[in-house]
Amino acid sequence: MLRHFASALLISLTAAAWAADPAPTGTSAANPLGGKAAPAKVAPGQPRLIAWEELVPKDWDPMKAFKGIDFSKLDDNDPRANEMLMKLQKASDNAPTNPAMNGVMVKIPGYLVPLEEKNGQVSEFLLVPYFGACIHTPPPPANQIIHVQTSKADKGLRAMDTIWVTGKMETLRNDSMMGVSGYHVTADSVTKYTSGSK
Repeated sequence: MLRHFASALLISLTAAAWAADPAPTGTSAANPLGGKAAPAKVAPGQPRLIAWEELVPKDWDPMKAFKGIDFSKLDDNDPRANEMLMKLQKASDNAPTNPAMNGVMVKIPGYLVPLEEKNGQVSEFLLVPYFGACIHTPPPPANQIIHVQTSKADKGLRAMDTIWVTGKMETLRNDSMMGVSGYHVTADSVTKYTSGSK
């Protein structure tokens, strides 16, 4: 069990490292599961369409402290496995944010992880880059989790719905029961993602 959790956490850290690299050819900011960064020029008063890799500092290497470690050789009852798991979790929770994103009006797609829900209305949630994050798998690094609060509760939103969030982004850390987020957005709008929508 412990080895599986450590492996899943390691995979999420590796995904964050991949996000810092250039996006594969053929992806775009409008593709929520891929994503080149959106063009820097934005019409006045319009939010900037961003991709998840923009939230990761270019010089951050989450695997630096774990180079040369063969996780498959650690048994669940090995004290070193628990020590390594704690080290992985700490690296994930303390993942650095991109200061250039602070104060930027953004629009970003992702998956919804409810935090505050009442009578079927969601007013506070985490936005994550891939399906199952924080619910079926360990949370991604903090720089890949956005804590979102809305001015009004949204009806019809459920866990793991694919949505667009628009609002002002802040580099503000928050620890919730579902994971540590490195960013906060007070949402002006939350809409369901549909193919081709921007």
